[in-house]
Amino acid sequence: MVSSQRHSYHLVDPSPWPISGSLGALATTVGGVMYMHPFTGGSTLLSLGSIFIPYTMFVRWRDVIRESTLEGHHTKVVQLGPRYGFIPSIVSEVMFFFAFFRASFHSPLAPAVEIGGIWPPKGIGVSNPWEIPFLNTPILPPSGAAVTWAHHAILAGKEQQAFYASVATVSLALVSTGFQGMEYYQAPPTVPDGIHGSTFPSATGFHGFHVIIGTISPIIRGIRQYLGHLTKKHHVGFEAAAWYRHSVDVVRSFPFVPIYWWGGL
Repeated sequence: MVSSQRHSYHLVDPSPWPISGSLGALATTVGGVMYMHPFTGGSTLLSLGSIFIPYTMFVRWRDVIRESTLEGHHTKVVQLGPRYGFIPSIVSEVMFFFAFFRASFHSPLAPAVEIGGIWPPKGIGVSNPWEIPFLNTPILPPSGAAVTWAHHAILAGKEQQAFYASVATVSLALVSTGFQGMEYYQAPPTVPDGIHGSTFPSATGFHGFHVIIGTISPIIRGIRQYLGHLTKKHHVGFEAAAWYRHSVDVVRSFPFVPIYWWGGL
């Protein structure tokens, strides 16, 4: 226990989950390649890997919650590690989307002859930017504001307000995801559509995927808040989820003009 230690650091006990996660990732990768080509047993190996990875994530995070919340191993010094480690993760997400936005600018700036010299390419059906995309853009910033509300409520010790704010965050994120699903249903982009069918779903689809991840995180944090796991001095997981949520909200403000408005003219 921490009370018997002469230092503030957490010496982690041996765990089987790193190797199990590595084996699950290996099985998923090899099984995916075998399934696409199609080799015998590829689908079975892919299924095993797809089951093993979520299981490893669940049991590993279970252990982290036990070590930090119940056993008290995550001191102030230990909490600095996840905070500093999550910053490069956010930066990598920004660069990830920068690459897709750069690809989305390439053809609109100088449309090739192969696509008729116009953008969007002739014959490609696109969404009206002033309908669902315009309605969806201002939804995510309030969800980020709700996350900030929840954070300040935790710092103030107002657990009920923090829980309500988490519910508001999740509700707004679900509405945004529903709007994007409607958008794809009305004008489904596909890879055979050429450069537009590749860049549009890459930029907007990956953002939608990150919105889903940013929705699951507040759900988990809301459950932990309800169970009393989060306190004024111990809520690193909530802070990480809030930072991720803000990054997703900021990214959403960029694609409207270059992708939806410009691409929908």
